Amino acid sequence: MSEIHARPGIPRIGWIVAFLVAAALIGLAYVSLKSTRPPALPSNLEKISKVPGFELTDQTGNRVTLDDLKGKIWAANFIFTRCKGPCPITVLRMQELNTKLKKTRGNVQLVTFTVDPEYDTPEVLKAFGEQQGADPASWKFLTGMPDAIQKIVVTGLLQPIAKEPDGTPAHSTRIVLVDADGWLRGYQDGLDPEAVQKLMLDIGELLREVSKATKKN
Repeated sequence: MSEIHARPGIPRIGWIVAFLVAAALIGLAYVSLKSTRPPALPSNLEKISKVPGFELTDQTGNRVTLDDLKGKIWAANFIFTRCKGPCPITVLRMQELNTKLKKTRGNVQLVTFTVDPEYDTPEVLKAFGEQQGADPASWKFLTGMPDAIQKIVVTGLLQPIAKEPDGTPAHSTRIVLVDADGWLRGYQDGLDPEAVQKLMLDIGELLREVSKATKKN
């Protein structure tokens, strides 16, 4: 016959009571810990750097400055229209983002910077943008003097531009995010198949920031 051994002097009922008390204490500790946890993980969209002022030209021939984008969250990529490499993929990501942003159209701006401004004139960018279904009001294709492009892309948005041995532009495949106050807040790799999903989550976080700031004021 099997036996249940207990410590001398403590009846079996004592072990049961002790177990129930310990379980109750553990449960209370768990509830208390759960109530002190933050409702969501903190944002990783740290403020990286302030985007400097710039003056460029969009596909309609209109002047565009940093002030024109003030108050809007913007996502930007970097291409040149003659590109046969990664540019079509990052443009596709922007097309997908453009479609998903219909509900927040007034609060989010898409921006595409050419890294080949000597060829990509406003007229060339207009035709290219129309091929992508881009409305100039919500998706701007920007060009300008080479030094102005270099300044905003490299110095302002911290993305590299170089030249291949054959003179072809080499550039970043990232899609960068800038908040409504003009702070560079992060980026996603435009070649990542999940880039749009990640960008939508990041944009949602930045939109909530704007909403909170508006309520405080």
